[in-house]
Amino acid sequence: MTPELEKVHAVFLAEAEEQLATLEQDLLALERSFGPEPLQAVFRTVHTFKGGAASIGLTEAVELAHTLEDLLTLLETRAVVLHAGLGSLLLQAVDALRERVGLTPASDPSLSLPATEVHGLLASLVKGARPVDSATGASSQERAEPAVETAAPREHTLRVALHRLDKMLDLTGEIAIARGRLATMLAQAHRYTPQQLLEAHREGDRLYLDLQELVMKVRMVPIGRTFQPFARTVRDLSLNMDKQVRWEVSGEDVEVDTTVAELIRDPLTHLVRNAVDHGLETPEARMARGKDPTGTLAIRAFHEAGSIVIQVADDGAGLNRERIIARARTLGMLGPEEKPDDDGTLLRLILEPGFSTAERITELSGRGVGMDVVKRNVELLRGTVCVESTPGQGTTFSLRLPLTLSIIEGFSVAVGSETYVIPLENVLECVELPVEECHPGRTGFVNLRGSALPYVRLREHFGLGGSAPSRENLVVIGNGRGVVGLAVDTLLGQGQTVIKPLGKFCQGLPGLSGSTLLGDGRVALILDVPALLQQAVKTTPSAVFPA
Repeated sequence: MTPELEKVHAVFLAEAEEQLATLEQDLLALERSFGPEPLQAVFRTVHTFKGGAASIGLTEAVELAHTLEDLLTLLETRAVVLHAGLGSLLLQAVDALRERVGLTPASDPSLSLPATEVHGLLASLVKGARPVDSATGASSQERAEPAVETAAPREHTLRVALHRLDKMLDLTGEIAIARGRLATMLAQAHRYTPQQLLEAHREGDRLYLDLQELVMKVRMVPIGRTFQPFARTVRDLSLNMDKQVRWEVSGEDVEVDTTVAELIRDPLTHLVRNAVDHGLETPEARMARGKDPTGTLAIRAFHEAGSIVIQVADDGAGLNRERIIARARTLGMLGPEEKPDDDGTLLRLILEPGFSTAERITELSGRGVGMDVVKRNVELLRGTVCVESTPGQGTTFSLRLPLTLSIIEGFSVAVGSETYVIPLENVLECVELPVEECHPGRTGFVNLRGSALPYVRLREHFGLGGSAPSRENLVVIGNGRGVVGLAVDTLLGQGQTVIKPLGKFCQGLPGLSGSTLLGDGRVALILDVPALLQQAVKTTPSAVFPA
């Protein structure tokens, strides 16, 4: 492909992704309420997609879209009746179109069909409901299919409102003027007082902060785009498992960083699948318990205390505490006499790798993989997971996530000549390490208001060498997994931290999640709080999580 064609192809893929997502939602709406208006909406989207695919030579996608149009025409003339099976095939056709142009299918892999098979089924339906063209002796779908087109590498794109770009351009011009003014004043410093120079610097700093805030807003996208594909997932899974599920969505307009929206998709997929498979009962079981035979699965998003909270809630059977505890004892995660009595302890158990209470392994669950993915991906986003469950009434998983991954409020500490940054949301308090604990050693305990608090000495953890000062400080950090102390030399204070990725040399090192540049040009490492807590848990689990 020539560079020019690659650019055109990238634009087509971005548009095709939106068109196919819209087509999927329109087909779901058509299945709920068949009528001329939703059918015409489906027609328009398919026709627009076909035109774009034809313009860049994706002939297989064009053929498939044309066959889909033929079937939609039969629906319009009532030659074919829309039923659940046909609705599933139409949705499979959307995934087949995605496959033909090089996009990732949105449906559950265990329930999807190859594009060639889907095309054949569509063609068979069209042929069975309409006579074969006498001029050619065969329908267009029976012609030889051309070779598969290779899609160009996809670029991540983001649509931005024009008024935001105009505002960014205005701010850039104002910053250039402020820089020029400050440079002139510094060159003629004898004519200005220190106060005037400081005021000029503050004006430039204010403009920079305005631009930074606007850039962060540009990266924000509605979380509803991430929620949309799950309507299809719930529909397919409920049909496959003979369950009746009512899908509810709220907070679609809540905006998050585009990176958060992308990375949260996998955890939500596992939570939705788990809710349909494990949480919601069959209609017969629900009626036997006096419940509505149709279960409700809701996904909600809202802002709370500077974070975004995403909840996946069902009104199913709730967590089976006895089965979880029995399974944990079988796997050696709990002692014979331990009886966890809070949801936090149960959550830590069901999030462990390999943990599953399923009696048999199915295509959807039973291997104990999904919930571990939820924990790992949410922690990578510097978020937390919590669960609330009432037996017989349902379960709610809440994911608390930062609004952005680019800038955080950080608390800086020093160990020797090195500086480390701790996410401020994980810092609980700072205290002085008792004199009796000021001795070499990687870990230890302190008495913090009557409780044993384990701590990790960063100097030893990172192997920095040198001797500790006579006075050490303890930064108490925590998240949903527990509380631990970090012994450091000096407390430097809090401030905004721009996150940079770690280089290859530092990737994979335990306890580090990123880096940042300090005002003097030196590099500071950002600490990975969950990893440090994991280290403390392995060393002293009973102190972090008392029974």
